[in-house]
Amino acid sequence: MAKSRLPATNPASRHAHHVEEYHVTDEPFYLPIADEVSLFEAAYAERISVMLKGPTGCGKTRFIEYMSWHLGQHAGKKFPLVTITCHEDLTASDLVGRYLLNTDGTQWLDGPLTRAVRNGGICYLDEVVEARKDTIVVIHSLTDHRRLLPIEKQGEILEAHPDFFLVVSYNPGYQSSMKDLKHSTRQRFVSIDFGYPPQALEQKIIEKEANINAEQAAALALLGLQVRHLDQQNLLEGPSTRLLIYAGALMRRGVPPRRACGIAIVQAMTDDELLQKGIYQVVAAVFSE
Repeated sequence: MAKSRLPATNPASRHAHHVEEYHVTDEPFYLPIADEVSLFEAAYAERISVMLKGPTGCGKTRFIEYMSWHLGQHAGKKFPLVTITCHEDLTASDLVGRYLLNTDGTQWLDGPLTRAVRNGGICYLDEVVEARKDTIVVIHSLTDHRRLLPIEKQGEILEAHPDFFLVVSYNPGYQSSMKDLKHSTRQRFVSIDFGYPPQALEQKIIEKEANINAEQAAALALLGLQVRHLDQQNLLEGPSTRLLIYAGALMRRGVPPRRACGIAIVQAMTDDELLQKGIYQVVAAVFSE
């Protein structure tokens, strides 16, 4: 998947792009699992904010990249994609903006959310549940009929660009009483559930992304299915499609299948020796020597 970025030349010649200048220029490889594309299109047409729910590595971010490209194609113009990775230290100022000191005094600098609201495009808050609850409330007025962003430090209320669209994602498997979305936040979104692809579809994804043959991809897809069925007590999550692709990429580089699966899948999933032993047994059964 190609994006708008400068060629890797002299590091001194590189420069960063503003968020409103970041676009997915070439079609990302994405195979729909169900009706998620049409659901997203309908939500965007009504400007109803979307929540993507699903396990790690199941394709949520790739889906957003695809939809950014897809919407741009239909609109006949570039469609910005602003991605914000949420974490517990993220503040409202990180999203909205702040005053900075310079040689002339102070200067206001818009945050990524404000830039997206001003210029339009998809603003994607990844793993939104990781952010503090007092930070996330800043998006509330953007997710209802008002579509407004208060910028309190400037005494400004910013009306969202007609193309502005807010999307958030999170992994329900990591929910806890300490980390969950407030009901007042959850009920501002329509929710699209994601899961790991069916075995045949996952094989095609692995074959394409890891650039390996169909037989190897089929074995990795089978491995993923069997390990997921192995977990009867919710002690594990995955292996994700991403990890299966990593294993395939190592195999393409000549790493033996069992070794590739060991470092890309087993070791990445858990440090528990008993669980590792069970997964290694599945690996040995799929990749017999």
